[in-house]
Amino acid sequence: MLGKPVQDFSLPSTGGTAFTLSARRSKNLVLYFYPKDNTPGCTTQGMQFRDLHKDFKKAACEIFGLSRDSLRSHEGFKAKFGFPFELLSDAEETVCTQFGVIKMKNMYGKKLRGIERSTFVLDAKGVLVREWRGRTHTVVVTEDGFEYAGKSYSSLSKIAQSITGAHWSGPRFFGLNRSEVAGVQSELNAKDAIGEGEDFNG
Repeated sequence: MLGKPVQDFSLPSTGGTAFTLSARRSKNLVLYFYPKDNTPGCTTQGMQFRDLHKDFKKAACEIFGLSRDSLRSHEGFKAKFGFPFELLSDAEETVCTQFGVIKMKNMYGKKLRGIERSTFVLDAKGVLVREWRGRTHTVVVTEDGFEYAGKSYSSLSKIAQSITGAHWSGPRFFGLNRSEVAGVQSELNAKDAIGEGEDFNG
């Protein structure tokens, strides 16, 4: 896709409007795709764009975040952290598929579909000029707990803390929803699956 015009698309947006790519072609655009609202990495990413928003604006560049979350979730996420830009909802994964950001991730030894953290820059003519595609975290379930990056951990929350330096719910950090948790929990006992204090309610 690099160096080529991006196919037009429309998505529901926060702020009570709809986003249409072709209607934004007078400015440069940053489209950043992230896995899930209110997760540590996604929150940090959004806050970074928030803090640099004035600089992007001076460069005649608009920022839009995009994930599979609902508009209701987006509105809460945006308000909670004061994002000065809109968030787009791609519940059907149409645009995620268009940009090739849906990937299979390893979790509990299972393959789960999710968004690979990615950022794209489009020029004022709608041509894709830059892209950055992120990394994923692979966690292996062991008899004693979990293994990540060659080290053993007793819970997902401890893994999340080692990555971010702050305390987060492990399942929330890895973007697991209830159905995904239910799908793997039958193969694990309660301690291995959730650990003490884990919260799957998000």
